[in-house]
Amino acid sequence: MQEKTKEPEIRFAGFTGAWEQRKVKDLAANTYGGGTPSTSNPEFWEGSIPWIQSSDLSEHNLFRVHPRKFISHAAVANSSVKIIPENSIAVSTRVGVGKLAVMSFPYTTSQDFLSLSNLNTDVKFTSYQLYRRLQKDLNAVQGTSIKGITKEELLGKNIYIPGCQEQEAIGKFFSKIDSLLTLHQRKYEKLLNIKKSMLEKMFPKEGEVVPEIRFKGFTGAWEQRELGEISEIKTGPFGSSLHASDYVADGVPIITTEHFKFGSIEKNKYLIPMVSDTDHSRLIAYSLKTGDIVFSRVGSVDINALVEPESDGWLFSGRVLRVRSSEKYDSGFLHNLLETDDVRNDIRNRAVGQTMPSINTQILSATELTIPSSKREQQRIGNFFKGINQLLTLHQRKLEMLKNVKQAFLEKMFV
Repeated sequence: MQEKTKEPEIRFAGFTGAWEQRKVKDLAANTYGGGTPSTSNPEFWEGSIPWIQSSDLSEHNLFRVHPRKFISHAAVANSSVKIIPENSIAVSTRVGVGKLAVMSFPYTTSQDFLSLSNLNTDVKFTSYQLYRRLQKDLNAVQGTSIKGITKEELLGKNIYIPGCQEQEAIGKFFSKIDSLLTLHQRKYEKLLNIKKSMLEKMFPKEGEVVPEIRFKGFTGAWEQRELGEISEIKTGPFGSSLHASDYVADGVPIITTEHFKFGSIEKNKYLIPMVSDTDHSRLIAYSLKTGDIVFSRVGSVDINALVEPESDGWLFSGRVLRVRSSEKYDSGFLHNLLETDDVRNDIRNRAVGQTMPSINTQILSATELTIPSSKREQQRIGNFFKGINQLLTLHQRKLEMLKNVKQAFLEKMFV
């Protein structure tokens, strides 16, 4: 059977014709392996030459490498390590198979890499095409333990290459997407650091009764309370009350620990198990209300999530603890207080079980908190962090959107 013409589904205007099939070995004039200088000689590890490991590469970012170790020229002279020129592509062939990066500076690598140098193709295009091919190969054997790929296997892989101008156009296009991803990732990480810093400063430190930073007009010491004193804490229904066979295609969602493991409740109800209206009525005592706070009974027991209006009326499972604060206390404030390191560490330390930590209503009830008596001050603090959390969510959504756009174009703009 005659092979179909290899052309991408989407192309920039002005480019036509089939792409040429070539082997990876034909793309680079030189290839380099790596090695590890003797770790018993400290002189080898006190130089300025970057020595990269698989852990220095980001999973899906082809241009973001942060070397953590540096070697000397003596190490190069006395080992199998070679200095590899800049604009080479470092491909992980053992640990972290499938990770690769374009190196913008001369470097050396561990033996877990094969580097392609002096390319006769556009380096950016080639890195994306090779990354896509390796990911496709890994997905084809998903579930199988991949111990590595040999030099011969990597260099013998077939990939498709267009003309030089089209390569350059595609490389620049994906490089711009990656730049946007990096920008939003940095904004997200900066905002996370701001939130962490403000959590430390706007709540009293352990043993203190006033915070370092306070909104104008509020004075006086904060009060000591236990979580059980200021809220009702309830465990979800026992397993015998609900079985997997009770789930329906469309109904009322019932959340479990996996649906808020990152600190917020999954908003797409169709990604959550659902029960019928009949079962909802039977389990009405386990309904969530806006402002409730949920904890995992097992695993990440220190992570909590605030119930937003879109989750009002949903149910919670037996692996969840629901906290419902009394009227005197602002739930938004309480949610953020429970996110502080002091409180999270306290809950973790009092959890039972080594391999799988767990908590119950008694353990959570005994959580000691320091709280302002003024609900107005609580609300000011809660609203402040609500604004930060909304910005974090916005950046998260932009990141997810850009990742999805990138993935879609990787599928349609390459052969």
